[in-house]
Amino acid sequence: MFVDHTRVEVQAGKGGDGAISFRREKYVPMGGPAGGDGGRGGSIIFKVDPGLRTLMDFKFRRKFKAKSGENGMNKSMYGRQAEDSIIAVPAGTIVYDDETNEVIGDLTHDGEELVVAKGGRGGRGNIHFKSAKNSAPEVAENGEPGQFRKLKLELKVIADVGLVGFPSVGKSTLLSVATSARPKIAAYHFTTLVPNLGMVQLDSGQDFAMADLPGLIEGASLGVGLGIQFLRHVERTKVILHLIDMDPNNGRDPYEDYKTIRKELKTYDDKLMQTPEILVATKMDVPGAAERLAEFKSELGENVPEIFEISSVTHKGVKEVLQKTADVLETLPKEIKSVEAEASDVKHHNYDYKAEDDKQEFYVEKENESMYVVKGEKVERLLQMSNLTHNDGIMRFARQLRSFGIDDALREAGAKNGDDVFIGDFSFEFVE
Repeated sequence: MFVDHTRVEVQAGKGGDGAISFRREKYVPMGGPAGGDGGRGGSIIFKVDPGLRTLMDFKFRRKFKAKSGENGMNKSMYGRQAEDSIIAVPAGTIVYDDETNEVIGDLTHDGEELVVAKGGRGGRGNIHFKSAKNSAPEVAENGEPGQFRKLKLELKVIADVGLVGFPSVGKSTLLSVATSARPKIAAYHFTTLVPNLGMVQLDSGQDFAMADLPGLIEGASLGVGLGIQFLRHVERTKVILHLIDMDPNNGRDPYEDYKTIRKELKTYDDKLMQTPEILVATKMDVPGAAERLAEFKSELGENVPEIFEISSVTHKGVKEVLQKTADVLETLPKEIKSVEAEASDVKHHNYDYKAEDDKQEFYVEKENESMYVVKGEKVERLLQMSNLTHNDGIMRFARQLRSFGIDDALREAGAKNGDDVFIGDFSFEFVE
């Protein structure tokens, strides 16, 4: 089964918690804090595997989770960082943020990697919080939560040459003759339901990848038939081989077919009109095909482009069109057409209130006369990373909230002494 688009969820690993510990051994003078840091959580990384040609594996597994980092330990020992989770994808995979539709990355080269969800950093142990005023701090940080993302994956086949044309014009037959690919071929429309890819190797030593791109009919760019599923694959091709059926008994008009395919390509993406196109007249072994071709040329008018005549059955003209294709490719840039990444790890919101320095974004919601809710990614992350099992940790968390400007925001929202304030599942009383 060929799968070229799917959706997945990725959860990077949480960082390990920092430890609260003290040295109390008999022969260790002064003792003091000895809680080590937690290890970094594992990230989720997509890596191009040259052996993959489809997103089929993601049909059966849609959720991926990396391991958390190890917690810090006593005697100032740091926790071990978790291994990253490497997920194989085929070349040509574009990764989108499913919530914003922004491009996170476009993976086009063998072995290329993309971090799609970052592991959380490990929390600091109490060895970092010793000061002249507090020589025995009972303060440590919890590990940072790993990044969670909903992703949309889209595969655009990477091929130097794309075969386009109406169904049954001979695309699959040409591919099977020109390459080692063996697509299934039958005498009915839409016999090819998936893009087929093969390598062409010429006697001159030149080689290139060729793809049979199925499903194009009138209205394909607007969703008719199967075309809209496969037009995306034409975008990456450097040269288009436009195949036109010259069989006089097929009930079709070559000139109308040619105009229709060109219109569909333009409607889908104007830039495809700039892709070099080679016209190929197919089935020239059929009686009456030569007369049909002469008629087609006359309908094209004065500026008739070079048209290659082939018969995939007798192999007539196949070498010539392949050599022409290789020569055109030699004149084109080698880089693969890729999509520029646009996404940012930072999500932008319209907050009701912002701290004056605009560094810590949050907003306050009034639930009722005596209940307020503080929301914001950075504030909620601070809560998750705060160890509130000791009084020192609670006091540090309160100071950080004050420095964020949350006290002022609550007063501005109307909070009074004794009102309940919620940040996630954590609640406290507002005190002037």
